[in-house]
Amino acid sequence: MPRERSSRQLPIAPVDRLIRKANAERVSENAADALAEILEELALEIAQRARELAEFAGRKTVTEKDIRLAYKQWRRSMI
Repeated sequence: MPRERSSRQLPIAPVDRLIRKANAERVSENAADALAEILEELALEIAQRARELAEFAGRKTVTEKDIRLAYKQWRRSMI
């Protein structure tokens, strides 16, 4: 049975399509729900890093550069 989805932001259908794009023939709703949950956690972590970068630069606006740099920093921290 899928978890409570009231707080999730990502819809299941696009996440299902991502899994199928990885050549999965069939995708359970629980699998798509789990990936959506994980993607949201990662997105929030990257967004928080990007906000910190913007604040450090004296800005209130998070830019594309902030997001991309935050993602690079996150990836490096995973190695």
